[in-house]
Amino acid sequence: MAVLSKFRPSQKRIASLVRAYATHRPLIQRGLMTGFVLHVLLAAYRVLATPPRPKRKDSATREFDQEKRPSRVAVDTMFYQRLKVILRIVIPGIRTNEALLLLMHSTLLVFRTAISLYVAKLDGKIVASLVRGKSLQFLLNIIRWLLVAIPATWTNSWLSYVQNKLAIAYRTRLTREVLKQYLGEQVEGPDGKVYYKLSNLDDRIKNPDQMITHDIHRFSTHLAAIYANLAKPTLDVILYNYQLAQNVGAEGLIVLTVLIQASSSLLRALTPSFGTYTAQSAALAGSLRHGHSRLSEFAEEVAFFGGEETERELLEKEYFTLIQHEEKVMNKRWWYACAEEGIIKWLWGSFGLVVCAIPVFFKLPGTIDVDLGGRTEGFVTNRRLLLSSSDAVGRVMYSYKDLAELAGYTSRVSLLLDTMSDVRRGKFEKALVNSATTDESSAILSGRGQVFNSENIEFEDVPIVTPNGDVLLKSLTFNVKPGEHLLIIGPNGSGKSSLFRILGGLWPVYGGIVRKPPASDFLLIPQRPYLSLGTLRDQVIYPHSEEQMRDRGVSDADLLSILAVVQMDSIVEREGGWDVTREWRETLSGGDQQKIAWARLFYHKPKYAILDEATSLVPLDVEGRMMEHATTLGITLLTVSHRSSLWKYHSYILQYDGQGGYAFTKLDVEKHLALQEEKLELETKLLAVPKMKTRLAELRLYVEARGGNLQ
Repeated sequence: MAVLSKFRPSQKRIASLVRAYATHRPLIQRGLMTGFVLHVLLAAYRVLATPPRPKRKDSATREFDQEKRPSRVAVDTMFYQRLKVILRIVIPGIRTNEALLLLMHSTLLVFRTAISLYVAKLDGKIVASLVRGKSLQFLLNIIRWLLVAIPATWTNSWLSYVQNKLAIAYRTRLTREVLKQYLGEQVEGPDGKVYYKLSNLDDRIKNPDQMITHDIHRFSTHLAAIYANLAKPTLDVILYNYQLAQNVGAEGLIVLTVLIQASSSLLRALTPSFGTYTAQSAALAGSLRHGHSRLSEFAEEVAFFGGEETERELLEKEYFTLIQHEEKVMNKRWWYACAEEGIIKWLWGSFGLVVCAIPVFFKLPGTIDVDLGGRTEGFVTNRRLLLSSSDAVGRVMYSYKDLAELAGYTSRVSLLLDTMSDVRRGKFEKALVNSATTDESSAILSGRGQVFNSENIEFEDVPIVTPNGDVLLKSLTFNVKPGEHLLIIGPNGSGKSSLFRILGGLWPVYGGIVRKPPASDFLLIPQRPYLSLGTLRDQVIYPHSEEQMRDRGVSDADLLSILAVVQMDSIVEREGGWDVTREWRETLSGGDQQKIAWARLFYHKPKYAILDEATSLVPLDVEGRMMEHATTLGITLLTVSHRSSLWKYHSYILQYDGQGGYAFTKLDVEKHLALQEEKLELETKLLAVPKMKTRLAELRLYVEARGGNLQ
């Protein structure tokens, strides 16, 4: 009795605490639910903002970082900074079509959650009516089920439609912005010609075509999906669990949350770096595509050299590098999927069953006793709510993987935007030749020259430097006025084409002063002219459209007269008219392509024409007619050619010696031709000297064998 008397005060205190708890349980429930909502929001924020634990790089990742440009790809501060910049592009304001679609998407997500809550309750009522054996109630519930299917299916279809519309809208905005920078206005200075400088003056991006097409598409798709994958599950977790707490009590919900939080932390620690893997996959796929593009571009050279085996090995190496990486990622996804399903589906499912059973096995304070049908209805409803909540929590967990993949594509798109921005500012990253590391070359490369607009072309102490830092000429000075045609000659690699690229604003000026007209006053005719996709008319007026041609007051008859100058007027009838479309690079011979390029020159009538072996495939009589007609139109010619027949059309000559020196003089055609003939004559005689020496040695041996007697 003495022992029992000791426990009675404790029992009384416990009983009083239970009564106090039952009395204040509604207030405690509200406090617990408020804490739960704050916890869910904080957990969602941590999923978005907390950087992952640094992982040790394996050998494959280290090898990738050495071969490619290293970049940190993770859901961290850098990712959100990049994403913030891109979001300003894809959603420029709250009154835009993209913002309206996002609002519509959000409304549909909330409406779908409300439908799910109603269906959970209806599901419990259907089972309860079965248990109670009430056929009429069962039929009415089935009718309600069929009626709710109408807005449910409509909502789900609209969600998918609006999400795809969002992805297209994002992609359109981003593609327009990228193309605006990539193929923007033809302005003078570093801001222009980004598409050229990105491929020729910078090494950071080898495959801009793949980034503009594939990577922007994948980024837009992931960005449109990530909102639904984050906002909707977070809202579902709050609403489903609030309703669940009303049925089973907030206490069981808090215990369930603690267990789920502990297991989700374990799952997150096991999550591989999917963002890095996504960026690597995109880069390797782009490298493989670039290899195929190079083979198409240089197919003729490869065919002549018989390099099929070498090219196949190179492509196979790129391909198997990509496949090895994909298999590695696939293996990691496999075991991660096993852990993910085991924890989210089965472990969390068992936790949920225990919570749903609480009202069945325990009498909760403030609740009333119900029959078997009521308990069954409560269990089914709670089970449905729990499954929906578990699915929502799982999607929040899955969303980190989606975010990691989005981070990978974000880094690719950001790299493209950042590189184009650097290129516009004249900031390049290019692998340099060894000679560029010398003090003298480094001093030249670190300098910047001045460029001024002028009617004349004047170079004052301007170094000619290639993008890889090879200094071809340390200082070039010359002056050409309008109407004074300039002939440029010299060995290959001496700097002839480099001069033209400076005049066209394609290459930076590393020193001295350049005075020249704007790039729009120049027109280039290379040895292999560019022929665009389009009609025959488009080839002559490129890059103008037919509407722009008409606005200039030019008719098809005028174009025909221009073609007559280059003896190509018959092509209109031969090919079937001005509006016929062909692959003109395959349809026309090399000589005809050069004639079309000259017709384009006569149509545009620029102040200066840059001719880079532009008459190498046309007859001499046609060459003369074209040169004379260009002079008649007032076009000043800057010509690179090995044809001596062109010399008489030029006033000055700029001659490179190939050793870093040059000579700029007035061109005396007769004197230069005489010197050229004398040079060729001396070279011919020098070629005969070895043969003469050999013959003389043979005669000496013969004489010595005869004892000095030739008889």
